[in-house]
Amino acid sequence: MEISINSITENYRERMERLALFDPLYTLGRKTIKDNSGNDIDYYGLGLLTLLFFFENMLMRNRKSGVSELTQFLTDITRDKLDLTHEDYIKLSREIIQAFRPPSGKRNHREFYNWETKRYEIIQYSILKASYFDAKYNTQYYELDEQGLELIFATKEYFSEFQLSINQLILRKQLEKGEFVGALRQIDEMRMDVRNLQDKIYRIKHEIQRNIISDETYKRYESIVDDIHFRLSRENEEFEELKSFIKETRNRLEHEIHKDRISKAYGLIIRIDRELSEVHYEHRNLLSQSIEMKTTALNAAQESLYYIGIDSFNFREQITNKLLSAPLPLRSSRQLVNPFLYLEKGEFWSPLAVFAKQRITRKGLEERGRTFIKPLKDWEIQEDIKVQQKNFEYIMEIILKIMGDEYHITLEEVADYMQGNGFEDILNDRAFYDFWLLLHYNSPISVEMNEDQNHALDRVIELLEKDYGWIKVMELRGRVRANPRYTIRNMRLTLEGNRDAI
Repeated sequence: MEISINSITENYRERMERLALFDPLYTLGRKTIKDNSGNDIDYYGLGLLTLLFFFENMLMRNRKSGVSELTQFLTDITRDKLDLTHEDYIKLSREIIQAFRPPSGKRNHREFYNWETKRYEIIQYSILKASYFDAKYNTQYYELDEQGLELIFATKEYFSEFQLSINQLILRKQLEKGEFVGALRQIDEMRMDVRNLQDKIYRIKHEIQRNIISDETYKRYESIVDDIHFRLSRENEEFEELKSFIKETRNRLEHEIHKDRISKAYGLIIRIDRELSEVHYEHRNLLSQSIEMKTTALNAAQESLYYIGIDSFNFREQITNKLLSAPLPLRSSRQLVNPFLYLEKGEFWSPLAVFAKQRITRKGLEERGRTFIKPLKDWEIQEDIKVQQKNFEYIMEIILKIMGDEYHITLEEVADYMQGNGFEDILNDRAFYDFWLLLHYNSPISVEMNEDQNHALDRVIELLEKDYGWIKVMELRGRVRANPRYTIRNMRLTLEGNRDAI
């Protein structure tokens, strides 16, 4: 069987791109600088720690990570290892950042011979990128670029531990770039991650109840549960930020939907919002399960340790034989038996409690406050319907006055007219908004009276039956905020029929 050369050289550039990501670490590793005590500085290891530092800040959504923050981190982690001054640590931080992001502003690159295309090519990659500049303090902050994330992922298998957080970061980047189709695929992967986490939590819950036989094992599982809960809480915060970002994108596209391309993007962002909400709902259930596991399973395991200790304790061997085999002094005997004796009980009344103000209540008041709400009687319901019919008729008369000779009008036009002509009290009443919602719910409405229609609209139909045949209400884009209390979607009311035919 012969080896296929094409299968070996296939995707050669992609493999070289992955290898080139390690070049900045190798560049740092070739440095031979010593500290003030003559100890070698592990630039290679500190470079990896720097990447992990920016990765952790990225997971925590901390966008202010620069030279000062990295200096403090390296100082804390190498305090007992290196002999460097504060200025030396600042210089060390700048050298590491410049290795990952050249000061010239150009991207790192590497020239290589591509055995697949048979020509020399250049690979460009970016590990760190500028994220934010504080002009007030003249400070530049950095974050990992896409290739920087790939380099981090290449150093450890993160898929079982941080895969959901990674997918959240990738989803945010795709939404910022407008890659909505790819974002939908990313949400599908997030759904699988949530289900895998659900299986993991279920397995750990049973392991806790089955395997805890010592205090050391209990503490280990307690640490695992705390880590899971902390990570789920952080992922839940990221879900909330993603939903806010999607809402802003949706509102922005809502005003530009007249274009075909924008219309397609608007449909995709609605689908993304719906599917991400489903994944977020499943993730919130995991967060609740982690809280339950922390409060119930661990407590049950702690109780099992207590009963294991009781079962393994031999009273005859540990107490009785010690007292009878070798006579002990009376004081020592009392101390030995004291943990198994009842506590002393004493009942007494404090003068402060006896002479303090007492709460005096009447029994009848308390009993009347616990009665159930009685349903309305039929005559009371009919009175409410009559009041509602009268309100709706009055609102329709005002709308007809505003329409004049027209056959259609929008809710926004009605609200503007009422605000400027002394009808503000109607806009402050819930009946005005119930009127529009009821029309929209029953649209189209036939003016011919029939038993299937809502009785609250009877007087409105009687008002229109002479001139019109149908009432149609269609929802429009935009919202109407007639007062600070109520907000409603804009609608168009259309009356169909020939008024001159009668």
